[in-house]
Amino acid sequence: MTTKLESLPRSEVVAQPSGSDGASPPGRLIGRAWTSHGASDLATVEDAQRAIADPTTRVWVDVEDASQEMLQALAACLDLHPIVVEDIIERNQRAKVVYTGETMHLVMFALSYGDVLTTSEIDIVLGHRFLLTSHPPEWRPAEQINLKRVGVDHYLKIGTDFMLYAVIDPMVDSYFPVMDRLGDEIDGLEDEVVRRGDRAIVERLFDLRRSLLEVRHTISPERELFNQLTNREDPLIARERIIYFRDIYDHLIRITDELDSYRELVSGALEAYLSTINNNLSEIMKRLTAITAILAGIAAIGGIFGMSEAPGAFALTEGVGFWIVAGLTVLLGVGMLAYFRRIGWL
Repeated sequence: MTTKLESLPRSEVVAQPSGSDGASPPGRLIGRAWTSHGASDLATVEDAQRAIADPTTRVWVDVEDASQEMLQALAACLDLHPIVVEDIIERNQRAKVVYTGETMHLVMFALSYGDVLTTSEIDIVLGHRFLLTSHPPEWRPAEQINLKRVGVDHYLKIGTDFMLYAVIDPMVDSYFPVMDRLGDEIDGLEDEVVRRGDRAIVERLFDLRRSLLEVRHTISPERELFNQLTNREDPLIARERIIYFRDIYDHLIRITDELDSYRELVSGALEAYLSTINNNLSEIMKRLTAITAILAGIAAIGGIFGMSEAPGAFALTEGVGFWIVAGLTVLLGVGMLAYFRRIGWL
């Protein structure tokens, strides 16, 4: 990843300080400051403070696993409300947009789906001259393809609201691969439900349904959030750039529509599984009933003609009555077996 960044022009590279083992240390801060005279990287809180002190500078500050002290220091120079800082530190919010003074605090979520679905809370604060992003290590905006290809300076030159779009757009686009993975898993489970039905499939179906509910609880508030942003005047977002956020809103509508379809497919798969189990149980009961009927008929004959009075009743010589009763028993068993096979019970 570092090699690819170094291949870009210096003005388009975001500084990415790392530890001696190549992993980013906790409390990492990177960023970019742009002015009409040039641009520079930000690597410390002091760099951000100096950059924001210049009224002609536009700044993007990205912090990862930020400590309370780092956030409070940034809040002092960015003039953030204490409630915003508290929400960022707690990381226990739902998707929302909150205006405090001349800043806008957005809470969104990045999704990834490996063996299980994981969600990462992303806190974004937009001001007239700055954009602050705070996130866990699972998602890094600086590594998104659009920022690598075009460069941060391109977006900051147009405005911090455009930089906001550059951060959010790839996050929402990453939802589509997650939805594709969920759709593929649903297709596979539907095939398995038809071929066989066992407890493991039911557990996977319930896990998948929980994942879909989690995605819906994540994305539905974001859809409403962008519905608000794109249907009213916002002093922090230029009118000519509303169309970019409407594109994000359209993507969220598509995803929520797919979620509704997937939930119906999972419910249908569960119903198909239950129908398969009921059908299998019916087949088993038919077989057991047929076998019971055959054995009961044989047992009835044996019980009747096994009595001591039976030979006398037929006035048969000793030994002949046994073979007649045995023959009748076999004929009855074979006849009942043929009948149950013809009606499909055996």
